[in-house]
Amino acid sequence: MSGDTDLHARLVAGDLDALAAVYDAHCAYVYGVAIKVTGSQEYAEEVTQDVFAALWEEPRAHDPRFGSLRGWLVTRALHAAAMRVKVR
Repeated sequence: MSGDTDLHARLVAGDLDALAAVYDAHCAYVYGVAIKVTGSQEYAEEVTQDVFAALWEEPRAHDPRFGSLRGWLVTRALHAAAMRVKVR
């Protein structure tokens, strides 16, 4: 099993340690996208929190057959950050 596939299976099973591992591995990328798009530390932190909360609440939203977990998280962060900027 690849790292993403293993983490995904663990997330689906409700393994909180898997979420911590995903956060540790990908938080900097998610936050980096959010800060570049929003230009705001506060919004970037909110976006980062929202992205990882969404992954925890609905881990099946990411399908490892269609791309990497990092790619999914960053894409979700980009969308959420763009929406924050749009509503400002």
